[in-house]
Amino acid sequence: MERIPHKIITLIFFIIIENDALQKISKVIIEGNTKTSEKLIINEMRINKDEIYDQEKINKIPIHLNKLRFFEPVETPKYFVDNDNKGVLQLTVKEKNTNTFDGIIGYVPSQNEKENAYLTGFVNIILRNLFGTGRATSIKWKQENSLTQELDLKYLEPWLFDYPFNINLSFFQRKQDSSYVKRIFGGALEFLATENISASLILESESTIPSVNENVQNNILNSSSFNSGLQVKVDYRDDIYSPTNGIFFGSTYKYRQKKINSNNNINLSGNVNYHNYELDFSGYYSFFDNQVVSLDVHAKEIIGDYFDISDYYQFGGTNSVRGYRENQFLGNRIMWSNLEYRFLLSQRSYLFTFFDGGYYLLKSNLNEIAIRNEKYISGYGFGISLDTALGIMKVSYAFARGESLLNGFIHFGLVNDF
Repeated sequence: MERIPHKIITLIFFIIIENDALQKISKVIIEGNTKTSEKLIINEMRINKDEIYDQEKINKIPIHLNKLRFFEPVETPKYFVDNDNKGVLQLTVKEKNTNTFDGIIGYVPSQNEKENAYLTGFVNIILRNLFGTGRATSIKWKQENSLTQELDLKYLEPWLFDYPFNINLSFFQRKQDSSYVKRIFGGALEFLATENISASLILESESTIPSVNENVQNNILNSSSFNSGLQVKVDYRDDIYSPTNGIFFGSTYKYRQKKINSNNNINLSGNVNYHNYELDFSGYYSFFDNQVVSLDVHAKEIIGDYFDISDYYQFGGTNSVRGYRENQFLGNRIMWSNLEYRFLLSQRSYLFTFFDGGYYLLKSNLNEIAIRNEKYISGYGFGISLDTALGIMKVSYAFARGESLLNGFIHFGLVNDF
């Protein structure tokens, strides 16, 4: 039987898919923002109209929005194509309380006829996201004793005219016992170069007024100065309150030209110039699930020809080296580090142990006689950080080096950075 050959027919199909909609984000839908401006959220997302779809960039949106501190932890937005073949990015947020109040007031009665009763304590009020625009203000007041008082006011105007610029305004006043009153009016224009990097131009007017016109005992000068400087911040932390990975780096330089209004019998002529340098570094790494190691390193230095007590940095206590009184030490050069091991209880709550180390150098030049004092200090302890409706509440028990377990300090406060 003769075999009939088969013909093989190959069909080639050309399929043309118009995938323009899949490659672009034509619309952004935001749900759950009952008071926060949609424009502000889109600005912080760094998403432009008809931007090319990039899942890696979308995955980073929660990190950027969490830094606002307006929402509960944000989930990754969803991307889909609607019935009109338009690419849609859908974000759902849950707003939280953005206004916080932290404080305690005490009353100290008079001990004798020569002393008056007085209030002591502190008040810390932070109002974020005013009118849903991202504007914020901060009011901090602290009364350490009957003669020492501090007031710190701040205001933030974000995304000036919808451009990536923030304006920061501040007023600081410290009345130091019976020695002096220092006031600083300041402002900064911050350029948000990227979602992780910013740079600021700083301008300040500063004055120091001795409590007595000729404060010979402390050699405090009646002076005024104009300060100018630059600040750079690099922030790659995955969360602003409880990072598990990432780094933060900050660097600040200020030039201060002090005009002496009274020389106080000290041989100074003309203006006195100062250079202020500040460095901040934080690093976070998670070796195992629910376990994080954090390391902070900070350094500050003032370089100048003459120092009085109003020029020095203050440190020690809750926000620097724990186990010591608040602002117990003074120095024109200070450095400290904080090493913590954290065991996470939830996304923003954890137990921790820590070791803090610090150094200060106190150097003066009074009538050409150099006075120098330097010391290394350290503290260690344990604590807990809890995510509450009022904010991040942090409590620690710390011991200074060489102190017994009964001579520790309890450091308590809400973590509500402005």
